[in-house]
Amino acid sequence: MKRLVFILPIIGFIGLIAVFGVGLTKDPKVLPSQLIDRPLPAFDLPGIAEAPGGGPGFASASLKGEPMLLNIFASWCAACPQEHPVLTQIAAEGVPVYGLAWKDKPADSRGWLEQWGNPYRAVAADEAGRTAIDLGVTGVPETFIVDRNGRVRFKQIGPISPEDWEVRIKPLMAQLRAEA
Repeated sequence: MKRLVFILPIIGFIGLIAVFGVGLTKDPKVLPSQLIDRPLPAFDLPGIAEAPGGGPGFASASLKGEPMLLNIFASWCAACPQEHPVLTQIAAEGVPVYGLAWKDKPADSRGWLEQWGNPYRAVAADEAGRTAIDLGVTGVPETFIVDRNGRVRFKQIGPISPEDWEVRIKPLMAQLRAEA
């Protein structure tokens, strides 16, 4: 019995080391999304209108017909300026990019887009953050690749780097366009 008292903590410690060891082998940027191969959750959001860089919002039902990116951003996001030139390049290459301003005042979103440029076809305001919760957003920026049927095919957590675009996202967009 006394041996058991000494052995149990050691077994527990070895088990804990094994759990942490497995966890360290996983990429923290890769978080599985429950939405992969499922339709976008239903939403209909207003735009950030009233000024240049503003405009009408959009609904999930309108994100059909061609493959596209749905980018979640905010004016207060520290990493969003890092990603923005890549989004501008993606839009310049003819890929539809839609923006969802998360927990941001429309005036702040407009100001941010006036400063950095607007690569988005439309920008929806999710001031309360409800739509982002439905999408499973954990922070900004996050980007969803949506196919022509409105189904989520990929989720990028964090800023899209030029390498992410060239290696992962661009080939997927080409595949989705070929399927269309």
